[in-house]
Formats: sequence, C-alpha cells, structure tokens
Amino acid sequence: MISRTCEILVTADHHEQIMAHLFPGDGDEYGAILRAGIVRSSPTLRLLVQNVRPAKYGTDYVAGQYGYRALTPTFIHSEITRCRDLGLAYLAIHSHGSDQHVRFSEIDVASHERGYPALLDIGRGVPVGALVYGSRAVEADIWMPDGARLSLGTYKVIGPNITRLYSQPQHSPMFDTEHDRQIRMFGAAGQHILRRSKVAIVGLGGVGSLIVEYLARLGVGTILMIDPDAVESSNLSRVVGATPLDVEMELLKSQIAVRHARELASDATLEPIPHDVATGSVAKVLRDCDFIFLAADSMRARLVVNALAHQYLIPTVQVGTKIRPDADGNLQDAMCAVRHIRPGTGCLWCNGFIDPTQLAIEAKSDAERKAQAYGVQEANPSVITMNAVAAAYAVNDFLFDFLDLRTGDAQPAFHHFHFLTGESQRTIPRRDPNCPECSHRLAMGEAVELPVLDI
Repeated sequence: MISRTCEILVTADHHEQIMAHLFPGDGDEYGAILRAGIVRSSPTLRLLVQNVRPAKYGTDYVAGQYGYRALTPTFIHSEITRCRDLGLAYLAIHSHGSDQHVRFSEIDVASHERGYPALLDIGRGVPVGALVYGSRAVEADIWMPDGARLSLGTYKVIGPNITRLYSQPQHSPMFDTEHDRQIRMFGAAGQHILRRSKVAIVGLGGVGSLIVEYLARLGVGTILMIDPDAVESSNLSRVVGATPLDVEMELLKSQIAVRHARELASDATLEPIPHDVATGSVAKVLRDCDFIFLAADSMRARLVVNALAHQYLIPTVQVGTKIRPDADGNLQDAMCAVRHIRPGTGCLWCNGFIDPTQLAIEAKSDAERKAQAYGVQEANPSVITMNAVAAAYAVNDFLFDFLDLRTGDAQPAFHHFHFLTGESQRTIPRRDPNCPECSHRLAMGEAVELPVLDI
C-alpha cells in the first residue's frame, strides 16, 4: 500500500518540455524518463527534476507485452545506471488521455511491481518510480530503498508563477475572519497554500524585520528567521519590534523577530536561527523551504542562498537598499533592489552580483583585513522608509507569484528603484551557460555540496 506522499518540483522549462513530448496533439500515449535530485531533509521527500530524457516513439517506447506501450529494457538500463552514478532518482513517465483527474491503471501498477524491485537493486540506494500525467493532473508511485511507497502530494512548477498540480482537484478548508479581506482576493485555496508553506528570511535588519511582519500577517505557516547578530542602538530606527530594553539586554535579532511575529500570528511555527547562513548546519535547514527572502548584505550569504535556489529549486528574492554618499556626504544614489532568482534562469553570479574579490575579503578576520590594507567595513546608511519600499515590493511579488495570481507570461526580473531621480529599472537577468555556479547545480539536490564554510 502507498502510505505517504512526496513532492515533485520542476522548472517551468522542464515542465514545458515534458508536456510537449507527452501531449503532441495526436491523442496517443508517450513516455520519457526523468532524472531527479533528492531532498531527504524533511518529513516529505522532495524530488527535483534535473533532466528530461524523451523516449523515442517506436525505438525507446514500443508496443508493450502486457500494456499498450512500454519503455525498452535497453533504454531503462542506460538511465537507471546513469541515475545511480549521479546519485539521482529515476522516474519513468507516461501520458494518459485525462484532464484534471489521473491515476495509474492496474496494468501500470502490475508493471511497477514486476520491475521496480530490480531497479532498486541496480540503483543502489536511489529512489525509483513513475509519474503519470493528465493534461492538468499528475500522480506518482515512488519506491524507496527502505520498502516504502509514496504517492504524490504536490507537483510544483517553478517558473514566473508557482503552479501546483495534483492527481485530482483539491478542496480547501474554510478560514476564520482573521484573514477575511485577503481571502476575498485570492480565495481559501490561496490561504491554505500560505498556511502550509515554509518561508525563510535570511537577515533580520531593517528590510528583513519588515518581511517577517508581512509574512506573519499574511498567515504563512512556518517562518524561519536567520541572523547571528544582537540588536544595537543604531538598529532601533529601523528594526521592527526592537526596543531600548532589548539593546540593554543584548537580545538577538532572531529573538526579537520571533517575539514580534508571535504577537501577529499565534498559531504559526516560528523558528529562530541565530547563526550565519553560510554555515553548513544552517544551509541544510533551508533545503526544503518553499521560498527564501535574502535580506543579508554579505557576498557569502548571496553565494550560499543563490546555490540553494538553483540546487534545490527554491524560488528566491534578494532584497535590500543602498545609499551612496560621496566624500563630502552628498548623496550620489539612494536605491532599493528586488532581484528575483528563479531556478533555471540567470543567477546572481551570472549577473555580476556576487563579487569574488569581496568574497575573499569577507573570509578574512578584521585583523587580517587591517594588515592587508582592506580596512574594517563601515556600517552602511539605512532609512526605514526605503527599507519599507523594498520589503513591500518583494513580499507583494512573493504573494502574486507564489499563489499563481498573475496572468500573461511576465518573466522574473531584477527591479531597481532610484529615489533621487524617481526612476525605476526592470531587467531580465541573463543566464551564462558556463556559469561556475548555477550551470552545474540545477536540481542536483543532495548530490552536490553547497558552498558553505563548513560541512
């Protein structure tokens, strides 16, 4: 019996490739094999589609001995050994002529029971299984090395919007009046998605503390708050919830964020993490997040979160402000940035927002920086009103993208708002196929190490 569920995550490009192959318009049945990264760090297994290998009709996908069509043994063997060598899950897929409801036939299930025990042996520890697709539905039968079999919980397409597919239409529970006004906008189904989501905020300063408040008020179910620092008196003008007494008591920003969020969301799961995101133990906690807000300004934080986004298919936004005075104190620029990072699109490294030189400087101690004439970094200017623009824009984009509210095909972009001139810029990030970061990380999951300071 299938007793538990899994999640399947796929980029929009890979999903389009799958659907174009399985449903070319002639009503026939087609098949393929997916390689998938593995995320075992949460109660629900996640499989991340890393590669789509279409089965050539008549050569790799032929008339079946028991059913209508079947993958050939040669095609199957080449792919299961490749998955084994890469540490990826093996998923055979095929189409059914259905729409919003789909399930495996009795012949499909019997085929799995004949063949998957042998594939588990060949795979040497990687999950194996199958997906069956309708035009707007997906079901899974995943076989685990420990003998468990998993059905599909959610199939998520990670693109400009986050689209969710199931084996059949879902029915959402009713909610009380606390979120009535926003439910009137995106419905009980949208509120149910927020309640079940796990969102991380990296950096709890002027921008990050505002994001915490917005997510708590929206009703996000699990919020991870990451920052190693204690609050200081200079933070009081912009860190939401901080008081002079907190400074005297040397409270951590993560403690203040949890206290403030609890006042707004009594039933949310709030997890303070008072450590640097660049440490391995913290980065591992983020592997099963549904969304990440990067509001820390270090290059190492950018590097690690950028890697998490692509390696684990986590939609992410980097958000912050920058005020640049000249030597005389005159303002040269005052801007905020909201940069969307979507797996499979241009990353922060591709677009020059991770500086290798600064990474090297950050790795040195204050004494080493002084000795090598780098100096100790000065605090950056910060104003709460600019922080509020950045935080609100980022969370608003999260809401519309995460709940699949947008129409059209708008691409994730980098938004820069310049307050001195009143100008705004929207740039579609470029993707470098030879990028040393995102090109080899996409959907690899636990098969590739993260660029953390310790393992």
